[in-house]
Order: sequence, then structure tokens, then C-alpha cells
Amino acid sequence: MDPKSLSIDEKQVFDETASYLQDRLEGGFDFGLANRNALLVSQGMKLPKFTKTGTTIAGLIFDKGVVLGADTRATAGPIVAQKNCEKIHYISPNIYCCGAGTAADTENVTEMIASQLTLMRLNTGTQSRVVMALTRLKRYLFRYMGYVSAALVLGGVDSSGPHLHTVWPHGSTSTLPYVTMGSGSLAAMAVFEKNYTRKEEINEKQAMELVQNAILSGINNDLGSGSNVDLCVITKDKTTFYRNIFKTQIPHKKDYQYKFNRGTTQILAKETINFQDDDYDKQAWNVGFKQPVKETTDKP
Repeated sequence: MDPKSLSIDEKQVFDETASYLQDRLEGGFDFGLANRNALLVSQGMKLPKFTKTGTTIAGLIFDKGVVLGADTRATAGPIVAQKNCEKIHYISPNIYCCGAGTAADTENVTEMIASQLTLMRLNTGTQSRVVMALTRLKRYLFRYMGYVSAALVLGGVDSSGPHLHTVWPHGSTSTLPYVTMGSGSLAAMAVFEKNYTRKEEINEKQAMELVQNAILSGINNDLGSGSNVDLCVITKDKTTFYRNIFKTQIPHKKDYQYKFNRGTTQILAKETINFQDDDYDKQAWNVGFKQPVKETTDKP
């Protein structure tokens, strides 16, 4: 809308609205929703809680294939439910998938897609394509609008070369030369951003080392990630799975033992209470809490 084409009254309203918006936008962040939430909490309303999950998964493309990596810690809230779980799931002989989010969702979704691709190979007699797995995964997750908590890193090599994708729980996807997902993804991405050059300049050994360092960065900087590192190397000729290629070393003996001599801590007060033993209760304890019946004599 051109201000010159407005009348005097309309132009005044236009200028006042523009100045109001400018004053509102120049303040930076708008904390109106935060104030609203604080008001609702003060009135007794309980805000919904979010679900915190912990995982570090990553993948990158090198000159001859794809390397996928994941940590092995499974959490249930603040509790470590399992220290050595598998987060790299089988899709087809030339396609694997790393899963973050709810363990049940990632396992069942990948098993379902793997069974569908097996039927396709039996019917067509051809190798599974990575784009086929990607399409089936994102269409299935989009139907549930994020309620199936499966964040996936999909990688594989087919007749058209190596492929690497991310699939978010809502069904959105992205295709990049290196990707990370999970609560430790920022720490892992920092390693990729610093050391990744071009896929043509990275061989298999360098790619494995880079993915391992990225997963270790997530393990060291994220409480939800931990334990060991699993890698999966997919090339045109074969797929190699490296289970626990890196194991966290847990010391069996403490480096330092603290022994304090008696009397190190000052005693401020001391009180002794003597208890008298009851033969009747001691006898009841010895027979397994079956108290014997007291013998009574009837007086005439």
C-alpha cells in the first residue's frame, strides 16, 4: 500500500500503525507468551510437559559409500535403562538406519519398512533403492503427525550411488553430505563442520574416524548419550557393521582411597540409652514371630 494514495485521515492512521509496529519490533524478543504462561500458572493451570530423549546419531558420505554411527545408551527419563543397546537398524542388505526418539517406535517402524522392502525384492528381483525406503518412511510418519516419535538417519548405497537422508517424526526430510540427530546432535555437528571437506577427499578409514569422533563428542557433552560407539559402513560391494568399535573404559578400582582416622570429626555431644531385653519378645523372635500363648492359672 502506497502512503501517497491515502487521504489525510487514512495517512495519519497508517503512520500511527507503522510507528506502533516499529516500536514493537525494535524491542527484540517478544516475551508476551511467557507472561501469558506465567499468568496461567498463577491461576492454577498446569502447563504440559515435554518428553526428553537422549541419543547421538550421525552419518556422512565418503568417496565410496556411507558411514553411520550411534551411541548405545538407552534412557528412561533420568535413568539409564540400558548401557549397550543397538540404535542402528537393518532396512535391507544395502540400507541401514539410525534411530533416535522412542525406542519402541524406531524399532517397529524400521522393522515394518524392512519387511515391505523384502517383499518388493522378492516380487521384482532387484536391489532395494534408498529413495524407496525414504518415501515409505516419511509417508508413514506424516500420517501420525509426529506422534510416532522416530527421528531417523537413513543411509545406503544403490545403483545410483551413496545416499544419506534425515527423516523427522513429522515426516519432513533432508538430504545432506553429513547429518546428525538426537540430543547430542549439536556437539556431533561441530565435529563435522570443523573436519569435513568433500566426499571425494575422504576415504573409508577417515570417514569412520570422523563419525566416531562426532559420536564421542555427543557422548561427552550430552547426558542422554553415553556408553559405546557403533558404526556401520555401507559400500557398493558389502556392508560391514562394527559393534562397539569404541568401548567406554570404566575403572574397576578408584584412583584414590580416602581413609579418615578415628576422631577426625569432632563429637559435639554424646548420649547413651540403655534398653532392657524382654525375654518374652526374644522368645517370639526366635520362633518366627509366632508368639507363644502365656500360661495362666485360674484362681478359685
